[in-house]
Amino acid sequence: MMKWEKLLAKGRFGDNPLKVNSNAGRSEFEIDYDRIIFSAPFRNLQDKTQVFPLPDQAFVHTRLTHSLEVSSVGRSLGKGAGELLIKKFPNLQSQGIDSSDIGAIVAAAALTHDIGNPPFGHAGEEAISDFFRLHPDGKCWERHVRVDQWADLINFEGNAQGFRMLVSKESGLKLTYATLAAFTKYPRPSLIVQRDIARKSQKKYGFFINQSVDFEQMTEVLGIEKLSSDSWVRHPLAFLVEAADDICYSIIDLEDGCTLGLVDFEDTVDLLKPILGNLFDPEKLKDRSINQNLGALRALAIGKLIQESVEVFAKYEENMRKGTFDKALTDMIPSAKSLAEISRVSIQKIYRSKVVLEKEAAGFQVLEGLLSVFSKALYHHFYQPEAFSGQDKSILRLLPEDFPMKGWGAEVNPYPLLRALVDFVAGMTDKYALNLYRRVNGISIPGF
Repeated sequence: MMKWEKLLAKGRFGDNPLKVNSNAGRSEFEIDYDRIIFSAPFRNLQDKTQVFPLPDQAFVHTRLTHSLEVSSVGRSLGKGAGELLIKKFPNLQSQGIDSSDIGAIVAAAALTHDIGNPPFGHAGEEAISDFFRLHPDGKCWERHVRVDQWADLINFEGNAQGFRMLVSKESGLKLTYATLAAFTKYPRPSLIVQRDIARKSQKKYGFFINQSVDFEQMTEVLGIEKLSSDSWVRHPLAFLVEAADDICYSIIDLEDGCTLGLVDFEDTVDLLKPILGNLFDPEKLKDRSINQNLGALRALAIGKLIQESVEVFAKYEENMRKGTFDKALTDMIPSAKSLAEISRVSIQKIYRSKVVLEKEAAGFQVLEGLLSVFSKALYHHFYQPEAFSGQDKSILRLLPEDFPMKGWGAEVNPYPLLRALVDFVAGMTDKYALNLYRRVNGISIPGF
């Protein structure tokens, strides 16, 4: 069974020559939070899709506002769970751990939970996957890479991209192992011998094959146990990060849908009533605007869901450490059926609304177009030089200055090159991707 003493280790991933004095009012886990907040990848989330791509309305959530809200809920979940853990395991205090530290770990991990998402949200993930799986300019690379590497490319996963970003030397983040593990909801690579569909942690994958050494290093430090030769048990705090995300997108996406007129206010109230129970008071809805009422109902609902989730965590934390519990906390709480109904309505009226589907379709076109022009130019340059054109040469000049342009050729596995290309595209904001697509396709020309 995994031990909390190791699971909450304060060690940092990678060397840190500029060691911060954590006695100056901040714990190591609070330092994680601060480093993430001031990082460039986190700031880029301000112009990345949550539900409504490229929103014109200021009140609609982006990935940035969503991540901040998930982090806030995560801190409450972590602190609530932490209070229970400190009572159950008082020896943690001798290790310098208190409930606020556990809240800080969950808050920091939740802050990064979408940091690896590409432009245009989940449609962007599908667009990258489909490019390598179906497009001629993507499929041509298959014969040059290994089977496990190809599995990464044809099934792009934002969670794995996020782990890659958090452990990269370029990021300079050097987060604690505990925060990295709490971030990792899917502790397995893309290609495994057998997937256990009953385990929530195996629904997706959490790291690319060239980050496997980094991942194994993290699990060894924290004492995270293996399920099989290629899969691990979740860190227990990852269940709280997942719950924070589930709570926020369920309730806040519904709020956005109501604000945009996709879901009637009366229907929204009816969906939230079962969660609120005796907290719901129709008298308090009088003489206030719809937005004020939505805000009040959202706050009450989230508070109730936090309480229920902490109680379920407390019930199953030992099983989590044994690796025998592997479900979403929000599937186990008393309000699970109400959340399922909210999800059903949201899929029907919000996620499949015309405004969302139209902009998602545009996202597919943009990302496929960008990957096509850059991928083709790279392939011609290194693997089919007889086809390398002046257009290809101009396209390659648009790549970042630090893009790895040396050492490739017909006898060299290009997987790291393709990872760098996907890093470039996945790291774009929605607007930057759209503008660059227009420029490389001659739709928009600078200065004209």
